[in-house]
Amino acid sequence: MASLEKRGKDSYRLIVEAGYDANGKRIKKTKTVKADGIREARKLLAEFQTEVEAGEYITPEKMTFQSFVEEWRTKYAIKEMGPKTVDIYLGYLKNRILPVFGNMRLDQIKPFHIVRFISELSDEGSRQDGKEGSLSPGTIRYIHRVINNILSRAEEWKIIKKNPAADVKKPKESYKDIDVYDETEIAALFEALEKEPFQWRMMITLAITTGLRRGELVGLEWKHIDLENGTIEVKQSISMRIKGEAIITEPKTKKSKRKISLPDALIDQLKEYYLYARKIRLQMGDKWIGGDHFFVFCNPDGKPFHPETPYLHFRRFLKINGLRYIRFHALRHTSATLLISQGVHAKIISERLGHASITTTMNVYGHALQTADKEAANKFNSIIPMKNKNA
Repeated sequence: MASLEKRGKDSYRLIVEAGYDANGKRIKKTKTVKADGIREARKLLAEFQTEVEAGEYITPEKMTFQSFVEEWRTKYAIKEMGPKTVDIYLGYLKNRILPVFGNMRLDQIKPFHIVRFISELSDEGSRQDGKEGSLSPGTIRYIHRVINNILSRAEEWKIIKKNPAADVKKPKESYKDIDVYDETEIAALFEALEKEPFQWRMMITLAITTGLRRGELVGLEWKHIDLENGTIEVKQSISMRIKGEAIITEPKTKKSKRKISLPDALIDQLKEYYLYARKIRLQMGDKWIGGDHFFVFCNPDGKPFHPETPYLHFRRFLKINGLRYIRFHALRHTSATLLISQGVHAKIISERLGHASITTTMNVYGHALQTADKEAANKFNSIIPMKNKNA
């Protein structure tokens, strides 16, 4: 049996009877909702009754953090977040967060519990990989972000009155010195690239000259490159595969969707590479399985690279040629620091990289910008009168 009571303007109390307890007392499940009129309230009542009778309804006051995580995963995470991000979140939940908060009721989690948890993550021996030391500040910030995201949904869905993580100060953010190539090392890199297959030569060259992320390079299609005007439009990315199939997603932020100018010296090479790629596609004939996609960098059959492929190839390339090891992602950092050293404004660099704001650029490349600022200051040396030593 189900019924509803009007509680106030647009507010209704839903009541569903769910049998009897051991003492023969009626069990009633209740829920207060907002509804625009009686018709919508009755619809919500029917949905609530179905949920209760199916045994899927959990009284919010008794819902544990672990129970809510499953609701958050199905109703929010897999719909609103990228596959790679969901995978990272679930990893931190399994290994770090659920062992501590899993059995706690949502309404019993207080800011102090979160403060204590975050503090312990920075303690010596908090790593789980067998290495000495504590977790990095970046990792701790990410774990805090996971907790905050989940509890924000709980507040938004009226399961708790307030997100306790909202009152917890974010862990301090720190930026490590980035590992990049200097101009001498870049010259050696390009010399070694002359011996590489056309596709890999162009991928590494584009990584340095555009600052594209690895997933953006792997997801780049020829329709996104304007060879006449010398521009690239970043419209999609490939971050991971599910059951062997590439997952193509749009950039996460508006700033990540961007148009980047190409160096004039690179355009003719790209035109030549385009003809080369078309030739390979024609030679494959029926073996081509790229479908409607024509990726700039892909396997011979047209299927896109796995996101890890550029990293693995680049690591092998460096080793064979005796070049100092840096991560493939560091080519993006190398691109930024090169532009900084040439006096390019940080705002332009920020837009090329697709940073959410110029603040991110200033924080990540603070050291390089400080060096460039010093060099800029020294430009005034030529106009400052020399001090008379005899004065």
